[in-house]
Parts: sequence; structure tokens; C-alpha cells
Amino acid sequence: MKQIESRGDIEKIVDEFYDKIKKDQLLGPIFNGVIKDRWPEHLDKMYRFWETVLLNNHVYSGSPFKPHAKLPVEQKHFDRWMDLFKETVYSYFEGPKADEAVERAGKMATMFMYKIDYFRDNPKDAIL
Repeated sequence: MKQIESRGDIEKIVDEFYDKIKKDQLLGPIFNGVIKDRWPEHLDKMYRFWETVLLNNHVYSGSPFKPHAKLPVEQKHFDRWMDLFKETVYSYFEGPKADEAVERAGKMATMFMYKIDYFRDNPKDAIL
């Protein structure tokens, strides 16, 4: 096991994670249905996002929530997403950056679910 130190490490996590997502019975239909044939574009965006977050190389800009705002998801989807993310990270990496990746993913999942629920219950407030 090693620590997360490079763009190559980020790519390993992202590639392995999304390979699992694509095949997952719960998440696969949602991700594959939305992303369709744009997986290379999506993966590149995820490389840049995690490189910015974990390695402090500012190569991502954007609003991560907006593309997720209207997805047909519930808490069980985020729970499964987190299970797969943790499994992937800790299969290859250890240390502070691995822990940070899992912690940040958990916070993001919690925030996204909260905001999705809020905008479902208050559609007039949605500024998307």
C-alpha cells in the first residue's frame, strides 16, 4: 500500500471506482444513462477535480453539484457510492490523503443528498 501522491494515483482511483460504478446494479443504470458515451470527458473532469482537492494542483473549476441536482437518487444511492469509493481508495492507498479523499467524498455525498432533497421539496428555490 502506498500514499496518494500523483496525478497517476488519482487516475487509478477514478478509473477503478468508475469501472465499479458502471457495472453496479444500483448505480450503473443512473450513471450510464446520464453519461452515455461521454465517459472519457467525465473521467477527465474527475481526475481534475480530485487532483485539485487532494494534491492542491488547481486544474479543476466548476460547480460539482449542478450536474447532480436533478438525478433520480435517494440516500441508498449515496450509501452505495460511498461504499464503492471507500473500497476503491483503501484497496490501493493508505495514509492521510487516502483518509482525506474518503472524508471529503463523504461530506460531498451528504451535502449533495441534502441539497437534492431540499430542491425536490422546494422547486421554486432551485437556481440551476
